[in-house]
Amino acid sequence: MAQNKDTKKADGFYDRLAYTDAADEYQKLLKRNKGDRYVYERLANSYFFINESKKAETYYKRVVKGRDVKAETVFNYAQSLKANGKYADSNEWMMKFAEMKPNDNRAMEFMKNPDYLPQLLEKKPKFTATNMTDLNSEFSDFGGFMIGKDFYFTSARNTSRKTYDWNDEPFLDLYKAGKVGDAAIKNATLLNGEVNTKYHEANAVVTQDGKRMYFDRNDYNDGDYEKNEEGINQINLYYAENVNGEWKDVQLAPFNSSEFSTGHPALSPDGKTLYFSSDRPGGQGMSDIYQVSVSDSIFGNPTPVMGSINTEGTEAFPYVDSNGTMYFSSNGHLGIGGLDVFYTEANGNSFGKVKNMGNVVNSQDDDFAFIFDGNTQEGFVSSNRQGGQGSDDIYKVKQIEPLCEATATVTVIDANTKMPITGARVDFYDMMENKVGTQTTVSNGTATFDTTCDVAYVSQAVMKDYESASMDVAAGNDENVRVTIELKPIEEIIVADMIVLNPIYFDYDKHNIKPQAAFELDKVIAIMKKYPAMVVRADSHTDNRGSDKYNLKLSNSRAQATVQYIISKGIDASRISGVGKGEASPLNTCGDSCTDEQHAKNRRSEFTITAR
Repeated sequence: MAQNKDTKKADGFYDRLAYTDAADEYQKLLKRNKGDRYVYERLANSYFFINESKKAETYYKRVVKGRDVKAETVFNYAQSLKANGKYADSNEWMMKFAEMKPNDNRAMEFMKNPDYLPQLLEKKPKFTATNMTDLNSEFSDFGGFMIGKDFYFTSARNTSRKTYDWNDEPFLDLYKAGKVGDAAIKNATLLNGEVNTKYHEANAVVTQDGKRMYFDRNDYNDGDYEKNEEGINQINLYYAENVNGEWKDVQLAPFNSSEFSTGHPALSPDGKTLYFSSDRPGGQGMSDIYQVSVSDSIFGNPTPVMGSINTEGTEAFPYVDSNGTMYFSSNGHLGIGGLDVFYTEANGNSFGKVKNMGNVVNSQDDDFAFIFDGNTQEGFVSSNRQGGQGSDDIYKVKQIEPLCEATATVTVIDANTKMPITGARVDFYDMMENKVGTQTTVSNGTATFDTTCDVAYVSQAVMKDYESASMDVAAGNDENVRVTIELKPIEEIIVADMIVLNPIYFDYDKHNIKPQAAFELDKVIAIMKKYPAMVVRADSHTDNRGSDKYNLKLSNSRAQATVQYIISKGIDASRISGVGKGEASPLNTCGDSCTDEQHAKNRRSEFTITAR
């Protein structure tokens, strides 16, 4: 399962990054029954790199079932599943990726919060996004920003160019359009001057005085098209000067190389720091974000940006707003789709916590080149999301809610002494009963969780020798919401020969153990573990809907489900039994006139201590 004479042609395309042609050639091998895992993996990678996630998923599925699978292949498969909306399957394969590379930042962040996706998807959108239909073409259009009334962007619409092997679209050029009236941006024309060539030019940024433009281009300067040792032409960073409205005197930045790519320039608010992305040696991942000081034409030595921005994945398309907040795209942080847009606020010479921009800005697909003007509360994002006009489209975004991150502090105390309890486990759930975090209380009895603004939660505290308890956590908005959970000593739930719990409710006509029921049953388990000689009988009751025979059968099923849950937590089967009582002993004797609430109270479990 390796390169051979049959795969030579396809491999040649693949190694030159001509993934569309490579995929076609690998498909021909499959039709000739010459497919093996090597062919399937390279075919899957080819589709993955050109953003055809459904096809990538199909062929990765064939690869990951084998032995000695590469961790990065498993990660790519999980990403493809996520891009296709198969979130549960994606999580399953991210778990396997985490087992294979437990020290990988992507794995560690995922394991801290494996159920993060419901939080992101349910988060209240902070932006609207509107396709710029007057500007976008049937080809790739991305990376737009305004300078006065001029709109600069990148496009593959120049059909007079040769096509690029990666995706079979024309080579990219830099364009300028104009703002017409109050809203529409249209009438795109090629940028004047010496910037555009027959190869790629993209991702421009202009200094505030309008005198200099930084952009990236294939390693092509003064007619020389350079390639590295593998025959691949890299992306390099250039700059040009504005001479009477034309961009001229194109210069190559001094920190480029024909052996790695450097591109996606961005500037700090004062123009003294240039940011860019690169896959140069010594980086943390596939592409990292770097910074370098710049003064006129004097550049410092590039260094990786400080903070937690870079991962083992891809970080690219940086942009820094007037407040110093950096926006960038990544597939290494926890996201919704392929590349997601993230932001991180300046913190001295570093950057703070990385946060996802949420739904609308991000989609199941790739979202990148986010530009934002804090004064107008408007900006642009580029995306290959479904419903666009071309392979990539530019969307105008407008902020409708402030970006914020709330926290919740849960304090656990003894209900009698009011003293803090150290070492209690606090589980944090969203309102859909998805566990979103678990922490242990520190010396002052507290545990703190990052929360999504305007979203409510439920916290549950568990401690040995105490009765577990829960507390609702109100929705917060850029604030720290505080709640206190009081735990009673476990003996207090023993009353005479009964273990008294909060009601354990079953859904109508069901016998499965719901999360609320499991939380209460854990108290029975704690008591029985503390008193090893204790023997308990669980009596299960139904309401009076249905026949006597049916209800007796249903209550027996509920009793046995209760027993099996307790046994599954380490209690010997000889110490727990269950009896179905049917509808014979209702708490509410309301007959056929019972309300839904009265029916629910009649559907219950009771626990009798038969031996101590």
